[in-house]
Amino acid sequence: MGKRIFALMIKEFLALLKDRKGRLVLIVPPMIQLVVFGYAATFDLKRVPYAVYSEDRGHASRDLLAAFKGSSSFALKAQLNDESRIAGLVESRQVLMVIRIGRNFSSDLLSGKPAAIQIIADGRNSNTAMLVVNYAGTIVKAFNSDWAAKHGSAIPVHIETRSWFNPNLESRWFFIPGIVGLLTLLVTVLVTALSVAREREQGTFDQLLVTPLSPIEILIGKALPGFLIGVGEATVVTLAAVLWFKVPLLGSILALYIGILLFLLSAVGMGLMISSIAVTQQQGLLGAFFFMVPAIILSGFATPIRNMPSIVQDITLVNPLRYFLVVLRGVFLQGTPFRLLLPELWPLALIGVISLATARWLFRNRMY
Repeated sequence: MGKRIFALMIKEFLALLKDRKGRLVLIVPPMIQLVVFGYAATFDLKRVPYAVYSEDRGHASRDLLAAFKGSSSFALKAQLNDESRIAGLVESRQVLMVIRIGRNFSSDLLSGKPAAIQIIADGRNSNTAMLVVNYAGTIVKAFNSDWAAKHGSAIPVHIETRSWFNPNLESRWFFIPGIVGLLTLLVTVLVTALSVAREREQGTFDQLLVTPLSPIEILIGKALPGFLIGVGEATVVTLAAVLWFKVPLLGSILALYIGILLFLLSAVGMGLMISSIAVTQQQGLLGAFFFMVPAIILSGFATPIRNMPSIVQDITLVNPLRYFLVVLRGVFLQGTPFRLLLPELWPLALIGVISLATARWLFRNRMY
């Protein structure tokens, strides 16, 4: 069985590599997208969930916090009484910003001294973090103008900013890990979605059926080339991210590759499902893009999932790219240990098993 599957794998690689269009699909689109996304992609911000940790009970701090609460750009999620809760809220993405006010804030302002507030921003999305700081600066500037008009202080309040996970707010640190997932999905689904369809279109599928290969062996032989190409693609883009774009890789390589392998199970399963249904390569190509476009949109790469309607958020739960992006950014920027990635890894494994089982069922029913 192993020899037969290996022979079929070699056939698949040769069929893919001898085709000029197939080689271009493997090389040109991923490299173009890597450069474009790496240098040019930017995101917009909707509302900003934030928390407040204030040790001051004076009217100055209340007035400033009221200005934040009354702004349409911010949504208050938590009033904290314990400093230790800040890390959990930011790490779990429940808030994008925490406003911290010291106990002497009001007294310093009333005595004519400048006072500081600390803005703790989630720097994993650098564009969002910069907008958060800018929005906060606008509100503080308006507060300063109002306070100066009433009390005569020149610059009563200034902001001290601290961005977690991305202290320099490098936008590439956010974009590039996501591109690892996008390009891996793109290449893997395209390769597997065209594999069986190519056989049908060229008229060699019937010849394959009269070989000693069983249906499951044919399916494995069709899946492994896409799987191996996906691993290679993910490795190349990861190396480019670390060595060329200088994105830090703080977490475990083992955790990263476990995430890649589980994600590829899902991607290969989806590609084989498409390929089992498609009769021509054109249908396979259209089916691949029909799957990939919503998968990317609903992954949280372009639009935060929390800003989507609740019914759409429920749909994202069956999207493997959603979980893989959390794994990638967790490993790259946070150094998240393997045990904390389990809530993202087991859905990937489940989706992979279901998609491969469905692909096998479709493949068997389309053969006869």
